[in-house]
Amino acid sequence: MTTSPSEPGAPRARNTRDDTYDLAVVGAGSAGLAGAVTAAGLGLSVALLDASAHTGGQFYRHPAPALGAVRPEALHHDWSAFSDLRRRLAESSVTHLSGHHVWSTVPEADGTWTVHAVTGADGAAERPARVRARALLLATGAYERQLPFPGWTLPGVVGAGGAQAMLKSGLVLPGRRIVVAGSGPLLLAVASSLAAAGARVPAVVEAAGYLRYARSPRALVTNPRKAAEALVHGAALLRHRVRVLPGRAVTEVHGTDRVEAVTVSRLDGDWRPLPGTGRRIACDALAVGHGLVPQIELATALGCATRPLPDGTLGLALDDLQETSVAGLWAAGETGGVGGAELARTEGEVAGIAIAARLRGRQGAPGRTAGLRRRRDRMRAFADVMATAHAPGPGWTAWLDDDTDVCRCEEVPAGRVREAVADLGARDARTVKLLTRAGMGWCQGRMCGTAVACLAARDGVAEPPSERRPFAVPVSLAALAALEGTADTPHPEAP
Repeated sequence: MTTSPSEPGAPRARNTRDDTYDLAVVGAGSAGLAGAVTAAGLGLSVALLDASAHTGGQFYRHPAPALGAVRPEALHHDWSAFSDLRRRLAESSVTHLSGHHVWSTVPEADGTWTVHAVTGADGAAERPARVRARALLLATGAYERQLPFPGWTLPGVVGAGGAQAMLKSGLVLPGRRIVVAGSGPLLLAVASSLAAAGARVPAVVEAAGYLRYARSPRALVTNPRKAAEALVHGAALLRHRVRVLPGRAVTEVHGTDRVEAVTVSRLDGDWRPLPGTGRRIACDALAVGHGLVPQIELATALGCATRPLPDGTLGLALDDLQETSVAGLWAAGETGGVGGAELARTEGEVAGIAIAARLRGRQGAPGRTAGLRRRRDRMRAFADVMATAHAPGPGWTAWLDDDTDVCRCEEVPAGRVREAVADLGARDARTVKLLTRAGMGWCQGRMCGTAVACLAARDGVAEPPSERRPFAVPVSLAALAALEGTADTPHPEAP
């Protein structure tokens, strides 16, 4: 199966004597793009695989040309950095394989890697694809963490990042009057974008707050751009008269056929709702999210070591050059902990240099690498402060009544999960899944994993889900059956 570069102006990779690339990069967001163009600039043949039709990842989503957007950059922060990466990609020898949903990576006996993917917009439109490479860089990003509450399954409730994606990719709004809620700095960006696009945003409801940042003044002083970003979003919210309500959460959604209003309650220090503090806010949509979770399924399936992050999630344990505990496998961006696009670009560049040095058998630009590492460490320190400030409190499960669906795919309510813990002896998310089917649906626990782990927690301390899955994305039986006849995806100019 031959796959050609997908974006206009994308170059053809140089010819090699076989179908093995030097490097395969999974993910074409900030980290993946930076890693791919850096490695290609240092002489490596690179394949860049991504599920989307366009580069940019979740952060730099942009409308399809058919929508005729005149200024897509108006919805983005630091668009020039992405434009630069996109230009470098177009001028490089990188083979961009769009519409490739990577479901497995396999280390081979000869030290190379095989990357398995299914292709098409939904991953099932064509035959499976296979790419071989001498080294592998995972830049798979993150997905939104959701904490359920009564009414969260009503039409009109969307993820905070999902609302932003709708606006950036489709130029549409999830409603006209949208409450933005949850926890984390993403909320400010989402609210300012929605308001700028014409939505009425009655409030930004932040469960944690912002005073915790003051406990780490060094991280604030050494990352002035983050403070500048916050000021920009704050000014936009002030201009559009959007209220910011810290220390509160949406604890219930009201409506029959779709969202009509939400109840906002004050929280104590552990995120338990304070009795008598609930106030209704009328709205027709709710954009809610409680931070991001590193997407590390491909890495954990290979046995890569992880590290606990301050917000209760797991990230990959990486060395100073972004290599995982598995030799020949590097990772960059949100896989090591959520920290934003600038940090992701820096980590991708560090990884690209390190991989080129390893494969070429020589030291890779020590001066350049040292500067990048200092910048990365500074931004990573701020990311840890951010994760600590917005970590969910253990009392949030008090939002849930027994009838609230925790697992939407399998329609498992909180009461059944609590029964599995109290009456059947479940003490972790995996056992709860076996007893209730929570997490066995299409999303494979990405939506409900945090909630199930918290409800099953011992002494109120939830263990992050760490299951190893053979498939990182859904794969049809037909695609698996066709693997035997799958040909390697060759270089466009390979004989």
